[in-house]
Parts: sequence; structure tokens; C-alpha cells
Amino acid sequence: MPSKKSKGTALITGAAQRIGRSIALSLADQGFNIAIHCHRSQKEALKLMDLIRKKGVKCAIFICDLSDEKTTVSLISQVYKEFPDLNILVNNASIFYPSGLSTADLKSLDQNWAVNFRAPFILTCELARLARKGLVINLLDTNIVRNKTSHFGYLLSKKMLFEFTKMAAVELGPYIRVNGICPGLILAPSGKEHKYLERRAEKLPLKKVGNISNITKSVQFLIENDFLTGEVIFNDGGEQLI
Repeated sequence: MPSKKSKGTALITGAAQRIGRSIALSLADQGFNIAIHCHRSQKEALKLMDLIRKKGVKCAIFICDLSDEKTTVSLISQVYKEFPDLNILVNNASIFYPSGLSTADLKSLDQNWAVNFRAPFILTCELARLARKGLVINLLDTNIVRNKTSHFGYLLSKKMLFEFTKMAAVELGPYIRVNGICPGLILAPSGKEHKYLERRAEKLPLKKVGNISNITKSVQFLIENDFLTGEVIFNDGGEQLI
């Protein structure tokens, strides 16, 4: 298939699976070259790269352990070297597992902080250093407005990323816009079935489960609306309201 005229390059962290994968495919359909970040999901990343290249855009895989500070710092420069038109960063990768304040140890706190907050912080700073103009989209969580403690380390790190989104938007304007998306009931957590989401959706104002296209449409909206920065879209069927 002949190459499309590129709109730039998007780096999506954790792009090999789930929401990240769908964002990568959607942006490829829009004409963006895609930099796939992955860590352990290399087989899935290879399959995704094949699909994306068939869409007529460029694609490459970048393997990086986001819990490692040194390799994370070098990720943007590696991507930029191959794709000098890098202009979109989607901080999608995160870790998610139960932990409470009374049972959590420093290792759990460090893991969540490193992947869910420090990595987006580093990558955003590096993008701002290298790119003349760009957009950062942080994938957050609708529960950032609450104080649920079943996933203490995870939620605390996402709350930090939420505040960083707003502060970075102020600091990096006008050349770098920084926004966020808070997914709600989109995909069931590992080990849960779709019925789990359906049961929870009964309590929502819209009383339904969302789908991946709700997230990819929000990404597209944030790309196209160049008067938005520091904005966070709660794509959750009204869950943050109750």
C-alpha cells in the first residue's frame, strides 16, 4: 500500500494491548506514523506493527521498561531519532493491582509511582525538550475524583498525574499542549468478565458500558481542538458524578 502523507508521529506507551492498541490503530487511520512502546508484550507489538504498516504509515517498536529511570529518559530521543516529526505522546501504560495503605510496602509504592507517574513526567519533559510543537495526552482514571483505597498506590499515582497534567499545560504552553482522558467502564480488568462491567454500569447515570471507540474519539477531539490545554475529559458515562 502506498504511504500516506504523514501528519506526524505518535508515541503510545503500552501500545501493544487493550486501549493503547486501539489508540495506535486509530491514529494510524488518521495518517500518523506510530511509535509502539512495549515492555513484555513484544509478540503483540509485532502483530500490531504489521497491521499498522498495512495502513500505509510508518511504524516501529521501542522496547523500554518504564520502571527504569535511565531507559525511560532515553526513550523519546530514540523515537525522535527515527521519527523526527514526533509530535504526539500518549501516556497510556500503567500498572494496576490491589494494594492498601496498611498492607502496601515501599516496593509497591515505588512501582506505581515509577510507571504511572514518573515515566509520563520524564517523557513529557523530553518531548518538550526535543519537539518544537506537540500534544501530550495522559490516560488517567475516573476514580481520581474519589478516595478509594483498594488500589492505593495506583490511584495515588494517577491523582499525581492528574495534577501534573494541569501544571504541565501551564508550563509548556504555547508550544506543547497537555490534556488527559479519564476512562470509566471501558474494558474489564484482568480476570473479570464483561458482565462485571454490566453490573457496575447499572449504577451509572447512563446505565451502560462504554467501548474503545469512546476513548479513540476523545483522542481525536483533543488532537483536532487546538484551543484545549490542561483539560481532562471524563469518558465514563457520568461515573465521576456519583
